[in-house]
Amino acid sequence: MRLPGRVFKQYPASPAAQADILTPHLSSPPILPVPFTGRRAQRGLWLMLLVAIVIWCANLEYRKLALSDEGRYSEIPRYMVQSGDWLTPRLNGIKYFEKPPLQYWTTAAAYEVFGAHHWTARLWPALTGFLGLLLTFVVGSRLFGRTAGLYAALVLGSNLLYVGMAHILTLDMGLTFFLTVALAGLLLGLAPGADDQTNRRWVHISAAGCALAVISKGLIGIVLPGAVVVLYMLVKRDFSILRRLHLFSGAVLFLAISAPWFVAVSIANPEFPQFFFIHEHLQRYTSTIHQRYQPWYYFIVIMVLGMVPWLFTLGSTLISASRRNRVAEFDTTLFLLLWSGFIFIFFSASGSKLPSYILPIFPALALLIGDYLTRISGRALALQLLPMAALGLAGVFAAPYTTKLATAAIPAELYRAQIPWLLGSAAVMLCGCAVAIILSWRNRVAHAVVICSFTGLAAVQLLITSEDALSPAHSTYHLAKKLKPYLEPDVPIYSVGSYEQTLPFYIQRTMTLVDFQDEMAFGLQHEPNLWVPNIADFEQRWRRHDFALAVMGPDKFEELQLAQFPMQIIARDTERIFVRTLPH
Repeated sequence: MRLPGRVFKQYPASPAAQADILTPHLSSPPILPVPFTGRRAQRGLWLMLLVAIVIWCANLEYRKLALSDEGRYSEIPRYMVQSGDWLTPRLNGIKYFEKPPLQYWTTAAAYEVFGAHHWTARLWPALTGFLGLLLTFVVGSRLFGRTAGLYAALVLGSNLLYVGMAHILTLDMGLTFFLTVALAGLLLGLAPGADDQTNRRWVHISAAGCALAVISKGLIGIVLPGAVVVLYMLVKRDFSILRRLHLFSGAVLFLAISAPWFVAVSIANPEFPQFFFIHEHLQRYTSTIHQRYQPWYYFIVIMVLGMVPWLFTLGSTLISASRRNRVAEFDTTLFLLLWSGFIFIFFSASGSKLPSYILPIFPALALLIGDYLTRISGRALALQLLPMAALGLAGVFAAPYTTKLATAAIPAELYRAQIPWLLGSAAVMLCGCAVAIILSWRNRVAHAVVICSFTGLAAVQLLITSEDALSPAHSTYHLAKKLKPYLEPDVPIYSVGSYEQTLPFYIQRTMTLVDFQDEMAFGLQHEPNLWVPNIADFEQRWRRHDFALAVMGPDKFEELQLAQFPMQIIARDTERIFVRTLPH
């Protein structure tokens, strides 16, 4: 059985690229379409796929849900299943319109079929992340040849940011996958040699990708691809591709997929359009309303860290690609450069920044790197991997000192439990890069890329898994286990002065907010009966209960204790205290 892929064209290295001091040993013609052909190579490819799946999925259930995102995006679909309302997203039972519902729906479906577990909560980002690797392989194979396609998938599946975000429960990996579908459709639909049928099919796939990106995370799913196409036409001074974009039929398909939910939710919730389209898009981008302001160079730092272990290879790739002679027909390399550059600059200019925002550029960069690696000499690759081996060595020496990060919230014993994982991650990266350097120096580039990629994937997975050692501080999993004897179905539970995002998932029920709104302010504005606005009202309620529970932070607990609030501690961890009403 043969994996898909056919060669459209191979690009010889330009003289300028060969003279580049960062890539002093580029050679042409390429020497590496050969290693991945033949029956034995096909078995090797299937074995690599199997090993990659095992490593990719190994820690999905092991790690506890942590931080605000993982709690939020596990709870919204849980409440959908509990309430039966799959139209109006609700966080802790409160209307929550910040994001569209596609990932909520897929996660809720996973809960319905398999139950609510860590792995089902994380299934969608992990699945779309892995499908992104396969799609990158297919696109790279068709554009640059099978070897380039495989290299692109290996690079994408081993860099720090992409692998990390595929294993953390956010909406960004689903968005990235569908934007990659849109990118793939444009690249393959507009590629030189694509006939009318191929063009129409792939451009419509691109339109569908944009639509699914929109119902994954909002209008960014159409704004980014549309802006890149316009920018390409301006830079290339070629507007003829408009005829090949099938704008009318593409728009019909786009609206048929994306519009129904927006119409239905707006009818059911008339307040939705203003909040979603104005507050969550225009104001989020142009202001610091969500308190995510970072300096203009923020994403440069994220890129440097996120591209490990291919950082120096990326630098050489971008220089080589920018010096390549432009072609008269559709210029795949130019389009990939513009896709990466525009998205990077777009989010750098935003008043709201998070590391995952630039994730959609990584498949495009991987395609460029995959093509570049088919033309690189072994010694050039060895020199590019040498700093990454040094980074792994530095990690081995630095890991034991993480205990110096200890605070009252995260005590030293938690960091000590994390150290073995950190040492393992750094050691795997060091050994993998060292072996890859030796292989590269002997001009066995194909083997070096495979070794570096798989050890890179394993190193990132060990690094991600290490966070579970800090879960007593970052997750309510352990606290929820202590609460089980008290969690009768009719017992009121209050969250005072804060909202613990992961707790509703673990106790499988919502809580009543007290003196706290945060991201649920808009929903509470329209459903004020779902919260208690101040401590005085809360105390009146509290005293009327025969038995009730409340969770709060240490500072709020001390404040209420000084006010002689009637309560008794039943469980606590480093950041949360659970109390009950005093026995009558």
